[in-house]
Amino acid sequence: MKPFSTALTSACLFFASLASAATFNVQDAQTHGHWQSMALTLGSERHFRAVETHSYSDATLSLNATQNVCDLPWLEMRVTLEQQQGESKTVNLVPTRLRIDEHPVVDTMAEFITERGDDGFYVHFYLGDMQTLMTQMRQGEQLFLGFDQGEQAPWYMTFQLEGANEAIKRMQTLCEASR
Repeated sequence: MKPFSTALTSACLFFASLASAATFNVQDAQTHGHWQSMALTLGSERHFRAVETHSYSDATLSLNATQNVCDLPWLEMRVTLEQQQGESKTVNLVPTRLRIDEHPVVDTMAEFITERGDDGFYVHFYLGDMQTLMTQMRQGEQLFLGFDQGEQAPWYMTFQLEGANEAIKRMQTLCEASR
């Protein structure tokens, strides 16, 4: 199995377990401009997050890492829906474009997932070069997303990166210190 496939499989398995898990306790949250960094705990399970909640009232963008696998971070978006979802399922897999400032567009896929009892849907991005993306996020001003919707116009979102550098740096530091 190729390294990207291994990382992707690990991230997908972890994402599925985290998304369907109980509510985690937020610890040591700090604000960094439009971003926050924090630790998420549930028993001995520890995850670390850099999250942007400023750009939309109903959506968050987060970069996440897990204790003991800090080198496999993943990017996730959550959008709040009008009601609790009745089942956990993969709703769709859609072509997606991601760009930070004027850097080249990254063409990828995004998986839309709902979780039973949760009032949101999660977007998991399949990305092969997270280190380059993280570097661009830490130096950039805006992250642009475009989701294909078949024959309908694409769905676009823009997230601000003010404070991302500090939040990502702190997320990585907390994760590494937890080993």
